[in-house]
Order: sequence, then structure tokens, then C-alpha cells
Amino acid sequence: MTSARETWVALSALQHLLFCERQAALIHVEQLWREDVRTATGRLLHDRVDLPGHDARPGRRVERAVRLGCERLRLVGRADLVEYHPEASSPTGWRPYPVEVKRAKRKSLEADCVQLCAQALCLEEMHGVPVPEGALFHGAQHRRQVIVLDARLRARTEEAVARMHELLARGSVPVVARAPKCESCSLEPLCLPHVTAGQRRASEHLRRMVELVDPKEVS
Repeated sequence: MTSARETWVALSALQHLLFCERQAALIHVEQLWREDVRTATGRLLHDRVDLPGHDARPGRRVERAVRLGCERLRLVGRADLVEYHPEASSPTGWRPYPVEVKRAKRKSLEADCVQLCAQALCLEEMHGVPVPEGALFHGAQHRRQVIVLDARLRARTEEAVARMHELLARGSVPVVARAPKCESCSLEPLCLPHVTAGQRRASEHLRRMVELVDPKEVS
């Protein structure tokens, strides 16, 4: 019997989902993974901040590898870094500020922003205070980019969480057509999009042919 915990969505799944729904299902439904140079480089960068710990810096406290959860959305995972800034209006005297570490700046920031926003939604529920913004830290450029967590981004994030729950509930892997982004996916040799998409096109063609046949002609 599936437990309620097993139906929760991992924060990392949102990054995969926004890149490709088939990739997300292969990883989080089929439990498949394959590392390449890109993923290994990203993993090494994360290893530097993934050890739990904390330190004090001027004007803020920094926590590393912070465990997060949100009962409302059934989200669970870990934040690379969470800074705690002094905030007089907060019950604890601190306001959390999530910082997501990335290997390099992407051409599209949607997936990164959604993952960051999901962390903020967890922190808001955990601490009972609004988290209006966070930051992406681009390791290659050693630069921080502030992200405003507005209503549009929050809606997009909750939509992504709902879609990931749907994929997990179905327990199946969507079929997608091959695209240029497949070249940068470490799972491409396991995914075989050109094969599976071709099978779907053939099935759809046969179905249409059957629908076009006049029943009187075969009676």
C-alpha cells in the first residue's frame, strides 16, 4: 500500500519537469539516472554546499543543506542555502531567504525560478512569514541574481507541483518528440525519444486508419 509520504513531490523534480516531462517521469517514476559531464560538474558544485552546517556573516545567518517541507502542496526536499536576515516583524526575529546554487546561467530561467519559488513556499509554511524574494547563485560566473517571487511565479510553481503529482499518480512515462534540448540530456540514451515518438506516431496512424474504415465495407 502506498503511503502518503510516497506521494510527495521532491523539489528537484520540478527542475526536471520544466525541462522535460518525460525526463521527470524517467527519474521520479522509473527511478532511472545516468550521469554525464554536465551533471557531474553540477554535482561537484553542489557538494561544496550540501554538507549541513551554518555560519554567521555580517547582517545574516547562513544555513546549508536545509531540509524543507510543505504539507499543503506535499513538497519535500532540501535547499542549498538559506540565509536568515534580521526582521523585527517576524515571530523569530529572522526572515528566511533561499539561495539556489547553479553550475551556470541558463538560457531560460523558468525552471530555476520555479525551484527557488517552491523552496520559498516551504519556508513560508515552516516559519509562518512571507518570503518575497530569493536568489540564484551562478557558480560559473560567481554571481548572484535576485529573483522576485511574485504572484505569476507562485502560480506557475503550484501548477508545476500539481502536474508532477499527476505524473506520479499515473505511474507512467509520457512520450515526447525529439527536440534540440535532447542533446544536452544525460538520459537521452535511456529515453530514446526518436524511437518512442515514432511508435506513438505509428499507433496514431493505425488508429486513424481504423476510424476511417466504413463498417459496411467489412460486414
